[in-house]
Amino acid sequence: MQYRLLGRTGVSVSALCFGAMTFGREADAQASARLFALCLDAGINFFDCADIYADGRSEEILGELIRGRREELVITSKVGMPSGPDRNALGLSRRYIMRQVETSLRRLGTDTIDVYFCHTYDDQPHPHETLRALDDLVRQGKIRYAGVSNWPAWRTARALGECERLGLAPIQVVQPMYSLVKRTAEVEILPMAAAEGLGVISYSPLGGGLLSGKYGLGGAEGRLTSNAMYAERYAAAMAEGAAGRFAEYARTKGVHPVTLAVAWVKAHPAITAPIIGARSVEQLEPALAAADYAMGSAEWEEIAALTPPVPVATDRDEERTGKGMFPR
Repeated sequence: MQYRLLGRTGVSVSALCFGAMTFGREADAQASARLFALCLDAGINFFDCADIYADGRSEEILGELIRGRREELVITSKVGMPSGPDRNALGLSRRYIMRQVETSLRRLGTDTIDVYFCHTYDDQPHPHETLRALDDLVRQGKIRYAGVSNWPAWRTARALGECERLGLAPIQVVQPMYSLVKRTAEVEILPMAAAEGLGVISYSPLGGGLLSGKYGLGGAEGRLTSNAMYAERYAAAMAEGAAGRFAEYARTKGVHPVTLAVAWVKAHPAITAPIIGARSVEQLEPALAAADYAMGSAEWEEIAALTPPVPVATDRDEERTGKGMFPR
């Protein structure tokens, strides 16, 4: 297992992060324990969770599993998504953040959460309210670092500027969606993170399972067939045929598609660690194999070419091709 620094925090984390979203949902407590043990054996010290996963059961199971080894591990959680019928049980108001962090700390059985993410952006409270609430949690020792997930680059950059101006604890980590079939993060989020020295733990490296190699094979079952949100999210990618081209490429290389898809994300220079997940040991093993897969820039570009090129932020292809006004 490789280890990398998490942005500018000075914290060393495994180059793969395990997402505990399946704990208490697709994986019961016993299956979750097997997955957790396999991650530890592979050298993973980085686990991602959220307050809403399995209605809180994911945090509870993760808390049970980390007991006795808490300080060896880097643990994240998130706030912002709806957690119940109460009309105020969502968003990034100070009230909700302060309430939910206590719930997550209790479920996880810990005094502090290493990285606490805003799970989504909320434009109802003034951004200062959210940023000051996170700063208070850092000062109180209830979280060590603040992060944002699913925020566009401009909102994150604005938050970084406000934190610096107001003397608040800065955003240290971002968590965007990123895979071969979802590459929008390459346009601005990843360049911004690299320029600002942010840690990046991206999610869905398999494109909701589209890059696992099983779709297109008769009778495949998974999120893309059972979950309407995932089916809609990846409908264009499925129609475009990238999954088939990628599966064929993996076959010619003699590498499991899951291993190759995770390794491709891991090889991006701005990525600290892709988040992998599984409901069974059989699903997890090929993802873990990406830890030891060394992907060079030439292979990364070959795989990238299997999908349409990502637009540049200004629509000036001169900058991408190197034929701009100031050639070097």
